[in-house]
Amino acid sequence: MKSPARLLALVACALWSCVAAAADFAPAQLRDFPRDALSIQHGDRTDAYQIWLANTPEQQQQGLMFLTELPPGYGMLFPLAPPRIMTMWMKNTFIPLDMLFIGSDGRILRIAHDATPQSTDIISSGVAVSAVLEIRGGESRLRGIREGDRVLHPSFGPVTRLAK
Repeated sequence: MKSPARLLALVACALWSCVAAAADFAPAQLRDFPRDALSIQHGDRTDAYQIWLANTPEQQQQGLMFLTELPPGYGMLFPLAPPRIMTMWMKNTFIPLDMLFIGSDGRILRIAHDATPQSTDIISSGVAVSAVLEIRGGESRLRGIREGDRVLHPSFGPVTRLAK
């Protein structure tokens, strides 16, 4: 039987390996996409994300297609100008995704949880949105991200933390 201290050290080492591997996560499919960062404020927490920006119609059409992994804390932001009802699908997307549909003020208006890989079913925002954020499937539930929470990014105005 392993001691609690040894077990804790093994867990810490495994987590550090995951964090170190994620820090270098740069799939070839996304090398031409601009990189950025954003935060999601929910409850008394703010979670940071490393993102790719899908600014052009070609980038938005490709999105996260063909990726076979997406570490926690990574995603892709699809800015939309002007705001509109956004429809998406998962064709050629090999990993489940959470799609966060975001209003012009940065508020999450809708979350499509665990979108099915390779499905051609249409996923709609249902209302006009200014952006969509795709993150690893199940991550929004795991982190407690909900509709009404706020995405902090220059796309939605000055990045300032809201008062509690």
